[in-house]
Amino acid sequence: MIYPFYNKNKKIHVEIFGEESSPAVLFLHGGPGESCYDFVYHQAKRLSKEMRIIAVDQRGVLRSEKIAEDEPFVLQDLIDDCEELRFQLRIKEWNVIGHSFGGYLALLYAAAYPKAISKIIFECPTFHFEWTSRNLLKRTASLFYKQGDYERAQECEALSVGSHCSEELFDHYIRLSELLGDERDKIYSPNPVITDDSLYTEMEWEQLWEGTEYHLEKLREEGRMFKPLIPQLANLTHPSLLIVGEFDPVTCKRHIQEYDKVPSRKKIVFKETGHTPHMEVPEKYGEVVAKFIKYGMI
Repeated sequence: MIYPFYNKNKKIHVEIFGEESSPAVLFLHGGPGESCYDFVYHQAKRLSKEMRIIAVDQRGVLRSEKIAEDEPFVLQDLIDDCEELRFQLRIKEWNVIGHSFGGYLALLYAAAYPKAISKIIFECPTFHFEWTSRNLLKRTASLFYKQGDYERAQECEALSVGSHCSEELFDHYIRLSELLGDERDKIYSPNPVITDDSLYTEMEWEQLWEGTEYHLEKLREEGRMFKPLIPQLANLTHPSLLIVGEFDPVTCKRHIQEYDKVPSRKKIVFKETGHTPHMEVPEKYGEVVAKFIKYGMI
């Protein structure tokens, strides 16, 4: 079901699956500027047998109304959208799954509205863009070496251990990773994953993605997303589950070490997977998520 959701004069794409009486689960996609499309394709039908899945294309992304070039937009808008959606759906409290940058959002949301959330699942999250960018640059370097491009590989390696700030590292990573072309996806996962995109034509996909870049550009300009959330992570009291892929470059070892200090925590590592366990091992992922949401176990 497509739910007609508006907040702050913007239409935001929301899909809902499952029975209203089932435990509610909000999915927050990553990016910034990706979409819930892949998660819905691989998980909505599976998870909605036991849960009420609510998936969102965040403000300004893909099927949501676009953000104009001169329109104000900040990170807080995404947090407020979550809470307004919960209010409109009359959900007392819900569970949240945050993938990648969505994990960053989930932690911010939990800190701002702690009573709105029951449990949190962090799937391959970042809580510190500097740590993540350095690790991504290392992975990018390894792919340049495989291509025989030693100059760019060495540039990535130098940046990964240099003194650049979080914003600079992020920008360098975006610039260099894009030079990998079709090989860029291998940064995130060793496993090719197929999602059926026939729901829209090629032209429709192009039109949907047009303008989405302002989502990232404006968050980058604001700069709040580069603030480390390690203090908020240390103060997290909600039951939480960290899902990581064995080869995921986003949730580096330092993230895991900090998460291991959190009370009421659980953790699972999916072997032979990268940054998208919900796509790479959909059945196992669905089983783990359902067990944790329903029983607090893994």
